Amino acid sequence: MARMGGPFRRLSHRDPAPLRQCHAYADQQFRGLISRETGKPLWETKTEVGAVINKVEISIAAYADRTPQKKLEAALGSKVAIRHKPHGVLAVLGPFNFPAHLPNGHIVPALIAGNAVVFKPSEKTPASGAFLVDCYREAGVPEGAIRLLIGGPEEGKALASQPGIDGLLFTGSGRAGSALHKQFADTPSKILALELGGNNPIVAWNVKDLDAAASVIVQSAFLSAGQRCTAARRLIVEDGKEEKLIEKITKLMDRMIVGDPFSEPQPFMGPVIDNSAADGLQEQWVALMMKGGRPIRRLERPIEDRPFLTPALIDVTEARDRPDEEMFGPVLQLIRVKNFDEAIEEANNTRFGLAASLLGGSPQQYDKFWANVRAGVINWNKPTNGAPSTAPFGGVGMSGNHRPSAFYAADYCAYPVTSSESETLRAAIGEGLRDPNLQED
Repeated sequence: MARMGGPFRRLSHRDPAPLRQCHAYADQQFRGLISRETGKPLWETKTEVGAVINKVEISIAAYADRTPQKKLEAALGSKVAIRHKPHGVLAVLGPFNFPAHLPNGHIVPALIAGNAVVFKPSEKTPASGAFLVDCYREAGVPEGAIRLLIGGPEEGKALASQPGIDGLLFTGSGRAGSALHKQFADTPSKILALELGGNNPIVAWNVKDLDAAASVIVQSAFLSAGQRCTAARRLIVEDGKEEKLIEKITKLMDRMIVGDPFSEPQPFMGPVIDNSAADGLQEQWVALMMKGGRPIRRLERPIEDRPFLTPALIDVTEARDRPDEEMFGPVLQLIRVKNFDEAIEEANNTRFGLAASLLGGSPQQYDKFWANVRAGVINWNKPTNGAPSTAPFGGVGMSGNHRPSAFYAADYCAYPVTSSESETLRAAIGEGLRDPNLQED
């Protein structure tokens, strides 16, 4: 695997025209392909392709902002220079839920920094990954700068353990991220950036506009059939004051269209990724009920041999040994608490720490929420999902390894080099030497 640098770095960073054009032809064909592979509605994949295109300009701006070249004045006319170098060859492992946008968020910053990339898309969405690479080829990005690897878990493991790579950029489950972290423990010379999942809380407290709150909660929990790492998994409410809000939420859930991504009218959500995922979610749902969860809207499978699932809501306040897991699908768990301090305590009752949101509350309560909740994305009167690409994105705990992506992806795609520089060589040793004019006895 040849290392990049020099010429390609100049191409991508100083003259970024090829990358600006990289996704110019990613039109309806790309959106349709993503919908066919993932089951997401066309209106949603249109948004994803738009994010792919916009990522180029955002990454160029981020590189200039996060890794600028600096020269500082030093003593005796010297200067201190700060520059950045690419790592070399970076492997990118992509997820299935956003098969274009999320790997693209690693690939573009990596190329701009001057790295070469070996990209393995999810085995569940290989065509979308291949189409993304075709965009780079169409834009004139050198073939050696980005290579495509099609395969399953075994190929992913082989790529991660490949001695020729200088780092790995991964988006996926917490379990897989933990395994990679252990695998890379003996190779601290290699960069590892993990963007993992979450068991994300959304707290509704003294909400005045119940319709708006219900809309935000439904969006947070059920966009992409709940297959977003930032999706709300736990709804935390004040015990005894939740009835009207739950009524608004269930009315919206009952109106939601679940269907084919190409059908008209467009559905709110399509299927989960495959039958295996649907089977697993149904097993998790049954386990919650066996532990004492009380269904408010059941998780149904309208067509037995298809991965379509209806949005579900279950009260797990009294459930025993509630599992701290990322249920990657359209399931929202309701938890009732006595006061706001308990709401914060429950929000932190997870080993994950990706996203959290407070709906309602006072400015003072939001300040307390922000200061005490452990998460990398903390919102007020906004959904848990839909983080802006112009800001850093990442979490703590089992949600990442302190390598936030999005605008901060430039940080892990290049490393800083500090240089003390002078055009004239000057040096003298002033202490600790014998006087040359004195003779030894």
